[in-house]
Amino acid sequence: MEYSTILYQVNEGILTITLNRPDSLNAFNHDMMRELIDACDRADADDNVKVIIMTGAGRAFCAGADLASGGDAFDADAREDRASGLQPDGGGRVALRVYELNKPIIAAINGAAVGVGVTMTLPMDIRLAADSAKFGFVFARRGIVPEACSSYFLPRVVGISQALEWCYSGRVFAAQEALEGGLVRSLSPKEELLAQAHALAVDIRDNSAPVSVALTRHMMWRMLSADHPMDAHKIDSRGIYYRGRADDAKEGVNSFLEKRPAAFTGKVSTDMPDYFPWWEEEHFS
Repeated sequence: MEYSTILYQVNEGILTITLNRPDSLNAFNHDMMRELIDACDRADADDNVKVIIMTGAGRAFCAGADLASGGDAFDADAREDRASGLQPDGGGRVALRVYELNKPIIAAINGAAVGVGVTMTLPMDIRLAADSAKFGFVFARRGIVPEACSSYFLPRVVGISQALEWCYSGRVFAAQEALEGGLVRSLSPKEELLAQAHALAVDIRDNSAPVSVALTRHMMWRMLSADHPMDAHKIDSRGIYYRGRADDAKEGVNSFLEKRPAAFTGKVSTDMPDYFPWWEEEHFS
């Protein structure tokens, strides 16, 4: 697929996806939805991609949905490409695809992240922000409700009370409040943001086994809705059993004992254990 709304750049094992509609503050539209889903598919299929960073071009990360169509912007029945019946939320399709990634993903939020511009980052693993960035869960102020699966992700990221306060008010708030509320991991000057995200990505790329990282990502996210720690014990035990027999485990121990960098050879595309995936996938058709 050729991309018109994003940039896809791989450099030394690190993929940078840049939302690239700077003239519209990277507003989210149908093309961006399709391209982001394709980029995730492409990244998962490429063993050369160890870590993903997502950021925005220009002044904003993503200022939310493209509202160029006016009052009908959220009316699915008014769209030219409408289909009959309830239509799946486009932001939700992106969020679910991000959630299903086998690669770790870091959000480098360089500017305004409002509406879907912030909710699409919630299933990302680590969020860093520029100290000048602004955030807003503005849905109630637009007469709609939270989307992109944020009613699931946001309370898990920041807690139910903080999630409800931000969504009830719909106000836009500063990066410092996002930091204090647990939405982002750290703040930095905008010109230093990508370097910080890259340093995190390099640490993961250079020191961790890709198959272990992929399994850990799914284990952590999916255990957020487990009913009992026994669910975690069961999947942990299977993981330790299967990974303990793999060449990566031998290399991890030997490199530690020999005081040298590890050279992991396991590939996410071919070397995931037999029990993966252990959940029943559900998605929109």
